[in-house]
Amino acid sequence: MSMNLKRDIKPITYLKNRTTDVVQEVSEGRTVVITQNGEAKMVIIGVEEYDRLQSALALLKIVQHSEADVKRRRTLSQEQVFERIESIIEEEKRQKVRRAD
Repeated sequence: MSMNLKRDIKPITYLKNRTTDVVQEVSEGRTVVITQNGEAKMVIIGVEEYDRLQSALALLKIVQHSEADVKRRRTLSQEQVFERIESIIEEEKRQKVRRAD
């Protein structure tokens, strides 16, 4: 959702006096920027947006690590990857059988 500067940037007194309204706005998917002395001091987002951002950050970290592995030539061929996956699946099957016994 795009920000509306007039609607979504509020002074800290707005947060103090109308916390319930801010919670409602954020629950509707809006992002609220709180200012103090004319400067942006905090951004309030909903839980779903926070989770989405955390997932995106985690994915970016994985990509960053992967790029570092490629630069260091620490890579696997497609065949090696599938062999490892098959090995893991087989081990899981064996453990499942052992637990059933």
